[in-house]
Amino acid sequence: MAVRPSIQDPTLRILFVAADGEGIPAILDRFRAAGYLPHEGRARDGEELKAMLAAQTWDAILCANGIPGLSAIAALRLMQETRLDLPFLILSATGEEKSAIRAMRAGAHDCLARDRLERLVPAVEREVREARHRADHRAALEMLRDSEAHFRALASNLPGMVFHLVRDADGGLRFLFVSEGCRMFGLKQPELLASADRFLDALQAEDRAVLERAIAESAGAGTALNWEGRTRGRGHGRWINLRSVPQRDATGLLHWHGIVSDITRGKEIEAELRRSREQLSELSSYLEGAKEEERERIARDIHDELGSLLVAIKIESSLLASKLPAAPAGLRDKAHAIDALLDQAMGTASRVARELRPGILKEFGLPAAIECQVEDFAQRTGIACRCQCDDDGIELDERASLALFRIVQETLTNVAKHAHASLVVVRLRRDHGKITLEIRDNGRGITDTDMAKPKSFGLRGVRERIHSLGGEFTVMGGEHGGTHIVLRLPEKQAAPAATEEEPQRTLF
Repeated sequence: MAVRPSIQDPTLRILFVAADGEGIPAILDRFRAAGYLPHEGRARDGEELKAMLAAQTWDAILCANGIPGLSAIAALRLMQETRLDLPFLILSATGEEKSAIRAMRAGAHDCLARDRLERLVPAVEREVREARHRADHRAALEMLRDSEAHFRALASNLPGMVFHLVRDADGGLRFLFVSEGCRMFGLKQPELLASADRFLDALQAEDRAVLERAIAESAGAGTALNWEGRTRGRGHGRWINLRSVPQRDATGLLHWHGIVSDITRGKEIEAELRRSREQLSELSSYLEGAKEEERERIARDIHDELGSLLVAIKIESSLLASKLPAAPAGLRDKAHAIDALLDQAMGTASRVARELRPGILKEFGLPAAIECQVEDFAQRTGIACRCQCDDDGIELDERASLALFRIVQETLTNVAKHAHASLVVVRLRRDHGKITLEIRDNGRGITDTDMAKPKSFGLRGVRERIHSLGGEFTVMGGEHGGTHIVLRLPEKQAAPAATEEEPQRTLF
C-alpha cells in the first residue's frame, strides 16, 4: 500500500548527478513506494548539469560523490553559480566521508550513505519543504519591498507630510515613519524619527497645546483627529492641518496614520473672502444710509414745498369757487372737480412722503409705523391684510427699526407684484430675547428657482440688511401654500450709526 506523501504535490522532479550504474532505479522505487510520482533527469558531467538546470525546474538534486571529472563540491558550485536555491543532497560511499564533509561545509544540505537510504525520502521531503518555504519568504519580501517602494513614492509625491505616529504606554509620542514632506517644517526625516518633540516644537505654543489636547481626546474616545494650527516662523507662520484616525494594535498601543497638509493658501483666501464680505457689507450699509438720507430730503421737499404749494392752490381754488355762486352749473361742477383733484393730490403727496420717510416711525415707534404701512397697502391694492404688533417689549434702535420697516415695504411690494395673494398677515412680536417679524401670504408661493434668479435683488437686499444687523432671515413655503418670511433681530441694537466719513475711510 502506497504511503501518502508528506508534501501536497506528489510530483517530484529529481536531477541525478551520477555516472551510469549508480542505483538510480532503486532510488526511484523508494519514492514511488512513498506515494510520489518521480520524474528524473541525469547529468554525467558539468556541461550536462548546467544544461539540465537551464532546461527546466527541479525539486532536488541528488549528487553521487566521486564522479570522475566532477566532484560533489564542483557540482555544488555549478548550481550555486546559477543562483538557484535547490536542495542539494550527496550520496556518498564508504571511504568518501572527507570529501562529503567538505561539500557540506560548502553548502550542501545533507549527506546520505548509499548503502543506508532509509532516511532518503524523509530528508528529501524536509529539504524540499524548506526550499519552498525559503522561496515563499523571498517572494513575500519582494512583494513587501515593492509595496514599500510604491508607498514611499506615493508619500513623497503627496502635497504634505505622511506620518505614522504611535503613543507609548507612558503617553509619549514617537514617529515610526514620516515622508519627505517634513521639509515644510525645516526638519529632516531622521530628526523627527528621533524625537516627535521636534515636530511639536515647530508649532506655536497655543496651537501646540490645542494639538496635545486633541491627541489625548482622540486616544481616549477613539475618534478621528482633525486639527488646524500654525507653525513658528516669520509673521504668523504657516497654517497646517493634521488628519488621522487612531488604531489600536494587539499590544494596546495607539497608532495614527495620517497626513499633515499645508493649508496656508486656503486660509489666506478665506481671510480675503471674509474681508471682502465685510467690505461689501459696509458698502451696502453705507449705500442704504445714503439712500435713506436722499429719501428724507425728497420727503422733506414734498412735504414742505409741494405740500405748501398744494395747500395754497387749494385755498385759492376754494376762494374762487366761493365767488361763483351765480355761475352756470357746469362751471361750478368744474370748480368742485378741481377741488377734489387737489384733495387727491394732497393725499398722494402725503402718502409718498410717509413712504419715503415715515414720521410716524420716529414719533410713535415701529409697531405703529408697520400698522400704518399695512393699512395703506390694503387700501391701495385691495388685498385683505391682518396686522398684529406687540406694543410692549419692542426695543430697537433707529437703524434696526428703519431696516424692519423697509423690509415690510419691500415684502408687501413683492406680494402685490408676484404673489397673486388675497390675504397678507403681518406679525411683530418679542420672542425669547429677539424681535421677530413674520409675513405670510396665501399666494402662489416662492420656489428655489425664484430665489436663485440672478436678478433677485429684493430678497438679497433683505438678507443683507438682516445679516448686517446680526439677525436671521428665513424664506419658506407656507403650510397651506403661499410664502412665509421670518426675520429675527437681537433686542436693543446698540451699535451706533456710522458717520459718513467712517465707512468711506473703511471702504476706501
